Amino acid sequence: MKKTLFILAAVALGASLPVHAKGNYEAGKAKSTTCAACHGADGNSTVPSFPKLAGQNRDYLFHSLKDYKSGKRNNPIMAGQVQTLSDADMLDLALYFSKQKGLYLKY
Repeated sequence: MKKTLFILAAVALGASLPVHAKGNYEAGKAKSTTCAACHGADGNSTVPSFPKLAGQNRDYLFHSLKDYKSGKRNNPIMAGQVQTLSDADMLDLALYFSKQKGLYLKY
């Protein structure tokens, strides 16, 4: 019984770990031109109502895009922007913006 519980717990933990987004930096940079209108060319928005994407954690960015696409996060502008993005597109964008100098210092 304990062995079964351990196996189930291990599987549940593995399924709950964050996605280790790989992505393609150059592809993300090319795809980011649409994002620049609101979030700035490098993800450093100058408009307070639009979040800064630069330097954010790539898993956070990826999951945020997925949540906008699924409707879990509700924003009419973002919902329209993400509808045609594939998971690969979202991984590319997440990687690109996470590598920009922004909110957090890279150690």
